[in-house]
Amino acid sequence: MLAQITRRFFVKGVGLLSASAALAACANDTGEQTQVTESDAKTNEGSTSPLLAIIHTNDTHGHDNEVKATDTASGNFSMAAVPALRREWEDKGYDVLVLDAGDATQGTPLVDNSKGETAITFMNSCGYDLMCVGNHEFDRGDEQIKKFEETAQFPIISANIVTKETGESRFAPNKVFELMDGTKVGVFRLTTPATTTTALPEHTAPFTFLAEDALVTCAQGQVDDLRAQGADLVICLGHLGNQESCVPNTSRNILTSVEGIDLFIDGHDHELVEEEVAGTLLVETGCYMRNLGLVVIDAGVPENEGIAYDDYDGKDKAAQAVIDDVQAQVDQELGVVLAETPFDLVGEKKLIRSQETNLGDLVCDAALYDAQQLQGPDVVASVIIGGSIRSSLKAGDITLEDIKTVSPFSGTLLMIHVSGAQLLEALEAACQNVGYEGEIGAFPQVAGIEMTVNATVPYERGELYPDSAYASPAAPGARVTIHTVGGADFGEDKVYAIVVPDFMAQGGETYYQFRVASEKEAPIALSFDYEAI
Repeated sequence: MLAQITRRFFVKGVGLLSASAALAACANDTGEQTQVTESDAKTNEGSTSPLLAIIHTNDTHGHDNEVKATDTASGNFSMAAVPALRREWEDKGYDVLVLDAGDATQGTPLVDNSKGETAITFMNSCGYDLMCVGNHEFDRGDEQIKKFEETAQFPIISANIVTKETGESRFAPNKVFELMDGTKVGVFRLTTPATTTTALPEHTAPFTFLAEDALVTCAQGQVDDLRAQGADLVICLGHLGNQESCVPNTSRNILTSVEGIDLFIDGHDHELVEEEVAGTLLVETGCYMRNLGLVVIDAGVPENEGIAYDDYDGKDKAAQAVIDDVQAQVDQELGVVLAETPFDLVGEKKLIRSQETNLGDLVCDAALYDAQQLQGPDVVASVIIGGSIRSSLKAGDITLEDIKTVSPFSGTLLMIHVSGAQLLEALEAACQNVGYEGEIGAFPQVAGIEMTVNATVPYERGELYPDSAYASPAAPGARVTIHTVGGADFGEDKVYAIVVPDFMAQGGETYYQFRVASEKEAPIALSFDYEAI
C-alpha cells in the first residue's frame, strides 16, 4: 500500500444527518433528480463528517484485463477489481465514488477493435460514476466521442473545451454528487491544452482548449460555481500532468493559482504521484491499471491509500465475464502469428521517448522500406514519434495482436517534401526533452537520418506554434546536429522526401514545420499491397 499522508480539514460544519434526510434527491447538472433508495442509505453513525472513499483510475489505455506480473515486468489489475473494491468500502459504511481521469478508450486491441466502445462497456459494468475527457478520447474524432456519450451510463465531462463555432462548452463542465449524510461533492474537469497536437489535429481543430491564464480563470470559475451549487468538497479531476513541456498548464500550476480545490486527481503523464501542493493533496495512479487509486476521507481528512497490483486480488465475477468475452473475441481474431524475434524489442515509454531503441529502428526501417517499394529510392528517410509506439515486444512469436498493441493508432503513412531547415527545426523541437527529467511523445525515432543531440546545451523556447501547446525552438541546430540524410551530407537548403504518419504531417506534437511543408505541397498517401510487394 502506498504511504499515507494527512491533509488539512476541508469539511467544515457538516453535521450528522438522519437516515431520512439522507434519502433526499440529488440534482445533477442537467437538473434531473437521482433518487437514493432506503436500502442504499448509510447513517455513518458516530461520524461528524462524511465517510467517503474515492476510487480513481487514469490512462488505462485499454489495459482493462489483468496481466500477471513477471520477473521483468509489472502486472496490472483487471478493471473488474474496481467494483469489488467499491463493494468492500460500501460494506464498511462509506459512500463511494468511482472516477476516471481520461484516456480510457484507446491503447490496446481490447478496446481499439471497437473504436473504444468496449472501454465504455467495461466502465458501465464496473459502475463508474464519472469520466473525464483525455486527449486520446479525440483520436477518432468528436463523432466517436458522441457515441461514447450515448453509451455511457455516467456523465463524461470537461470544463475547458470550447466549440469554436458556437463559443459554448463542448461538454458539461462539472457534476455535483450528494452523499447519504447530505454532504455535496462537486467535481470538475480540466483537459490538457496539449490535446490540440497530441491527438490528430484535424479532430481537435473545431475546439479551443483553454490554456494558461484562461485555464486558470476557467478552473477558478468552476470552483466558484460548485461552491454556489452548495458543494462542501471540490475535486478537480484533471488530465494535465506535470511534464516540463506542459508548463504552465500543469496540475501544479493550477493548484498554486486557484483557490478552493480540496483534492486534485490527475492523469496524462503516466506518473505515480502523491504530494501536497499549496495545501492540497495531488494524486495520480500512473497508468495501465498498474495501481488502483483510492482516497479515503474520514473526519474531513483526505488520506491517499492507493493500492499497488500485488496488494489486492479482489475481482467482481460479473464484470470480469464481460471483459473475458471481449478478450476471447480479440484473441480469436488477432491471435495469428506473423513473425518472431530472437530478442526483446524495446518500446518502454521512458526509453522510446528519449533515445533510439531497436523497436523504434524496426518500425522506421519498415516504413522507409515500404515507401521505397512504392515511390522509389527518392524517399530517403522516415520519422515516427516515439509516442506512437506503445509497448515492447518480448522475444518469441509476434502476433497481429502484438503489432496492434505496439502501434494502436490508426492512420496513413504519407510522403512529404521538407527542406533541410524545416527538418532541422522539427527535430530540434522534438528533442527538447533530452537531458531533462521527463519525456514527450514527439521524440523522433528515425531511419535514413544520422543525427546527434547535445544534451549539455540548454533548450531555448521561441514563440508558441499556432494552434499548439508547444513552442518553436529559438535556435534550431543548437542542440541537434543532422549529419546525413539518405546517406548524403545534410544541407539546410536541400529538399528531402520523407515518410511520416498523417498525424505528423498535420503538425501533431512539435512537428509544425511538417504541417507547413504539407500545406505548400500536398503529401502523397502510401497505400500498400503487401502481396504485390
